Order: sequence, then C-alpha cells, then structure tokens
Amino acid sequence: MAKQWIEELGSVEKAAARIAPAIRAALHADFVCFSAMPDLDAASFASACRNGGLTGEFLEGADLEAIYAQLPKLAQDVQTIGVGGLGCFAPKQATPAASRDQRLCGKVAIVTGSAQGFGDGIARELAARGACVVIADLNDALAQKNADELNATYGASVAIAVKADVTNEASVEALIEQTVLAFGGLDLFVSNAGIVRAGSLEEMSLADFELVTKINYTAFFICTKYASRVMKLQHRFDPERYADIVQINSKSGLDGSNKNFAYAGSKFGGIGLVQSFAKELVEHNVKVNAICPGNYYEGPLWSDPDKGLFVQYLNAGKIPGAKTVADVRESYVSKVPMRKGCSPLDVARAICYCVEQENETGQAIPVTGGQIMLA
Repeated sequence: MAKQWIEELGSVEKAAARIAPAIRAALHADFVCFSAMPDLDAASFASACRNGGLTGEFLEGADLEAIYAQLPKLAQDVQTIGVGGLGCFAPKQATPAASRDQRLCGKVAIVTGSAQGFGDGIARELAARGACVVIADLNDALAQKNADELNATYGASVAIAVKADVTNEASVEALIEQTVLAFGGLDLFVSNAGIVRAGSLEEMSLADFELVTKINYTAFFICTKYASRVMKLQHRFDPERYADIVQINSKSGLDGSNKNFAYAGSKFGGIGLVQSFAKELVEHNVKVNAICPGNYYEGPLWSDPDKGLFVQYLNAGKIPGAKTVADVRESYVSKVPMRKGCSPLDVARAICYCVEQENETGQAIPVTGGQIMLA
C-alpha cells in the first residue's frame, strides 16, 4: 500500500518528481531514470538487486524530509535507489555522442513554444550542443514530429514532446513533472512561447491586449514558479550546481514599438520580471536572464502569408508609404546596421553564453545586428 505521504502528494509520479532531482544532485548524476513500483519494499528491492547484479540502497521514511535526510549518505557509485511504496531510481552519466557538440552535455532543457519558428530552431541548436530537450507546445503533433527527428539524428531519448499551455498553471506543473520523470531534473528553462497582436490604440481590442499580456508576461511568471522549484531542490543537495531560466524577450522589450504596444509592453514587463526573479533566485544559483533578439524574418511569426507580422504591419499602416509586404520587409532590414535578421543560431549562442557564464544574471542581452545598442 502506498505510503500516506505519497497519497498526500497525489500520486506515485508526483512523489517521484519531488525525489528524482534531489537524487540527481546528491549523486552528481547527469540523469535519473524512474521506474514506478508502488508495492516496493526492502525485501523485494534486495531480491531485485541480487538478481540484477546491481548495487543498491533502499530508502524509507514517513515523509519527504525523511527521505531527503538519507540522500547525503548514499554511495556515489550506487547503481539503483529504491524508495518504499514508490519505485526505483537509476542514476546515470551522459554518454557523449561523437556527432554532437558537448557544450551542453548532461544538461536537461525545456523550450516552450518549440514546435515551430524560433523555438523549433532553438531546441534543435541546444540538442546539437549535447542537451536533452523537451519540446513543449500546444501543437503536440508537430512537437512529437520534431522530437522524433532529434532522436533519429542524435540518438534515442535525446528529446521528448509534451503538450503544454504556458498560460495554464496545471499544464505547466505537469510539463515540469513529465520532464523530471523522463530525465531526473532540469537545468535550463527557455521561456520562448509568445504571441503578437499589432494595431493602433483605436484598433486594439481589450481581448487581444489581454491575450498578449497573458502569454508573453503572465505565463513567464507561471513557468518560472514551477521550473525554479526543481532547480532550487537540486541546489539544496548540490550547492555548486547552477541552473538557468532564459526568457526569449525582444528588441521591443528595450525600445517601444509604434502600433505594437501590447507586445512591447509585455516584453518590457518581462525584463522587469527577469531582474526581480534574478534577485530572488540568486541564493539558489539559479540565473535568470533575457535574450532580446532582433527580427527572425524567415520564421512564421514574420513571414506567415496570412497572420505574419509583415502582413499585419502592412494592414495596420505601420510603415508609411508601404504598399507591399516587400516594402515592409525592406523598411525593417534597412534599420539593422548588419543588414540581416536574427536567426535561431544567434539566439542559441546567446543561451549558451548565459549557461556557461556563472557571473551573469538579471541581464537583457540584445542580439539585434546592432539595431539596439545599450549604453
């Protein structure tokens, strides 16, 4: 029968998600795999270890804190850990693939809104650099397709797809739980999901304004709340461990945008959250930064023929004298000293900088081809 504390947490899986990151950190493991065994007891665990030729340690307690208290005493080379009424946890180190850059080897990353556009490109670049990636998106079919492609390219279990609504607290909590159950923890949360609704003051409806705010601003709070819980737990059992939360912001978060105030306002607000979260989470070695890309002209956000920004801005009359989408595009490119848009590769490089730099938090890093230059 399940322990009372497991029942109070809601399920075996929810309880396991509260333990796996602590085991991962205590053993300095890259990953932890969990196998649910609700009837597991000391005798059955010992028998399983003997039959499998494994070194194992069995933990049992009246609550989470009783389990946590036993983790510092675990042997660093233990192959499996059993928890009464819950199941088995198997720590393992990453096996670097020769085909991948190793900058993020052993890191677990979530990228929201990563079924397409910037998010898709970022997820692919992180996987290419050795990370295990969670493709989180409402479009679960496309997310699964992308995850399958990454697994085919870099090896099984490099990526998983999770359907997630970043504006829904229960959905975000489930996203974090599924990530932890798959990989054992979380090192990098990339808050990329976003939306644009352009228009003048007279054109903008309250419903559209609130939708942009909900997805671009409020959702970042929700995601940080649940992602940071795992990161703080890992730091508790490994004080030298760092973790990162990166908001994909925008150049519009650094400079107001004519007839695009809903988007710019949400992004300005996002930088306020980044700075505030950075100050709160710094004691847990959780760094929080924003990356402010220039325009990704090739992505669907800009180039979609029906809903893309080029079409929206043309229809909104944002560019005086523009008669075609090409006119709008040229107007934007002409403002960039380097005469090019921002790519997912550019953003991924900035993310890697955030992860590797242990002395950078609360920053808004422009990647704009010189269009925005900070004083």
